[in-house]
Amino acid sequence: MERILLRSRYQQWEVELNDTRAAWEIYISLPLERDINVWGGEFYFPVPVECELENGRKVLEEGEVAYWPEGSAICFFFGPTPVSSAGRPESYSPVTPVGRVLGNVSALAELADRTAVTLERAD
Repeated sequence: MERILLRSRYQQWEVELNDTRAAWEIYISLPLERDINVWGGEFYFPVPVECELENGRKVLEEGEVAYWPEGSAICFFFGPTPVSSAGRPESYSPVTPVGRVLGNVSALAELADRTAVTLERAD
């Protein structure tokens, strides 16, 4: 499985990707620099990828990373979102799970809306 790094100015997280087509398309599109959009316990940003929904679902686990086909975006889940009903992360619409953050997931909550991040392949 491939791994990527999410970096902010002061922190970084390693993400282990799964074997979905969306995960591979994201991997080969890297590196990217973007500003994040925070939505409750989720943040997301656009990626230059267009993939169909694969193994789609709305309810995720803390630390899961997914591809949102409707917005061509990668999403990082670290807590309940405005549409969550059971205290677990829930996306606005079905997403394709593409991987999992390794390490301290709770630190993702420290990133504010419009924070600049870099997504790149891990060495």
